Order: sequence, then structure tokens, then C-alpha cells
Amino acid sequence: MEKTIKLISNEEAALLYGSLDERLRRAENEFGVHVSASNQKLTISGSKQSVKKAVQFFEDELDLIRNDAMRAAQVETGGGYGKNRSSEGKSASFKRTLKEKNSSTYDALKVDGELQMGFFLKGKVVQPKSENQRSYIQSIQRNDIVIGIGPAGTGKTYLAMASAIDALKHKRVSRLVLTRPAVEAGESLGFLPGDLTAKINPYLRPLHDALYDMMDFDEAARYLRHGTIEVAPLAYMRGRTLNDSFVILDEGQNCTHEQMKMFLTRLGQSSRAVVTGDITQIDLPSGKRSGLVTIQNILREIHGIKFCYLNERDVIRHKLVQEIILAYEKHDRKP
Repeated sequence: MEKTIKLISNEEAALLYGSLDERLRRAENEFGVHVSASNQKLTISGSKQSVKKAVQFFEDELDLIRNDAMRAAQVETGGGYGKNRSSEGKSASFKRTLKEKNSSTYDALKVDGELQMGFFLKGKVVQPKSENQRSYIQSIQRNDIVIGIGPAGTGKTYLAMASAIDALKHKRVSRLVLTRPAVEAGESLGFLPGDLTAKINPYLRPLHDALYDMMDFDEAARYLRHGTIEVAPLAYMRGRTLNDSFVILDEGQNCTHEQMKMFLTRLGQSSRAVVTGDITQIDLPSGKRSGLVTIQNILREIHGIKFCYLNERDVIRHKLVQEIILAYEKHDRKP
């Protein structure tokens, strides 16, 4: 069976094929098909099922590229093409947008003179809801290590995950590593049923939830199966060097001082890391120092490491969550 996908410009083809046609080679290896490209035409041949899967893969990637470009073109023309714009004008604007799209990790646009950022993932736009969140994303873009500190619901992990998935999909990193310290929050893991893996998996569930919220289940499962995305307890990071990776450490407040040092020194070439946590919810045993607290003094002056602080105004969960956070802060300040 043979299928052909037609593209509208050489710029679009370059974005779809990837650097040195790496996306074409990936499709051949992953789906067992033969892929040939000629200018603005992509031909896929092989068994019916294999071709069907490969075509779906390329069409999904093409949808991401075109939606990004259309969104940028609408901003450029003041919120839409309008009925009086000719099809030639639309095409020229669309091609110009594609041509100007560079290898930046983020889709950064200016609307009314203000910088806007967003990711198009799983058919929806993920974007910052506050100035602090916007600054957080900018910091991830510009620094190799970012530490995001703030209360629950401020988007620390969610926006870091969106940044990581966007980087993976656009081939800026070759894998994602998502990790958490396995610290018991008032309940003993030893009383949970099953072996060690069964005990740990529920604790890692929030990372899986964020992942599945931004990727199709089958796609995420394939990445996890192939090791392109890894979700593991922090203890599994010891002794490793993580090259060409986007690494997220969630619940960083529950890392000890020693664990935080171990994690941060895993970073290899062409990698970046984001550490997230809430220093008001530390579950470490009494007497143990939180690594997220201590690194604020130790690493603050290092160029390339950025600390970002979010607060109750950045909460994007239920409106009562803001009130709950403020109430607890008021209670904790009482003598």
C-alpha cells in the first residue's frame, strides 16, 4: 500500500521532516514503512496497517505545525484574516510565518505589545495564566536549570511538563525523565499491597496524570515503552548521567540536602532540568534538611540557574484553593 501527503511549502516540509530528515527515519524504524520525500510531497509505502499508523503520525505532526503557524498568522494580522483578505494574502502570510518560525523551544508571540507564550498539545493551547507563570516559562527557555517554588495549584509541574513535551516533540531533546522522591506523607508505604513497584506507582501517578493530559494515551504509552519518557523514583537516578534530556524533579521539597545534590549533578550534555516544590509542605522526618530550602542559598549566584517564585495569585485550580493557602499562611504566622 502507498499513501502520499502533500505539503504547501518547502518551509512546511523542512519543519515536518526535521533536522537531517530525522522524523522520516524515525517513522521508518517505528512503523516498518518506507518513506520518501520529494520537495512538497511525502510518500509512505508498506503494509496497510503500518502505512495507516505512519500517515496518522505525520498528519498529527503536520496539524501541530499548521496550528502553530495559523495562530501566529492570526496574531500578525490583528486576530484573523478577515473576509476581504485574498487567498493569496493568506498563503503569503502563512508561508512567511512558517519561514520565520525558528528552533526556539517556545511559541513566543507579541499581542498588544505583550509577550504571550503557548504550547499546542493534544488539541488545546497550554499557556501561562499570570505574569509569574510567564516569567517561569521564559526562565525555562533561557536557563539550563530552573527551580520553581510555590504553593499547590500554581502550575509549577504542569507548565514544566508542557515545556518538556514540546521540547521532545520538536526534537530539541531525545528523552524526558520525570522523577519524584518517594517520601511518605503521613502514611506508610509498607502497608500498601504489592511489591516495591506496586507501592511506588501510585506515588508517581501525578506525573502520569500530567503526561496523559498533554499526550494521547497510546502515544505516551509508546514513549514510555521505548524509554523515550521515563517516570521513576528519585533513588533510581543515582550513578546516572542524563545526556540530551529534559529532566523534571517534582516535589523537590521532599528531597534531602544530599538527594538534591545527587540529582543536580546527574545533568549531562545538552540537557536541562526543572525542579518544582512547595517549601510549606515538607514531609521529611524531623531533623532532615530539605534540599529545596538549602539550595536557595547555595546556588543562587550561579549563572544559568534561575529561581522562580509563584504565590497564591498564580493558583489555577478551584478558586477556594487561593483562600485556603492564604488562611494557612495566616495561621502559620500566629505566635
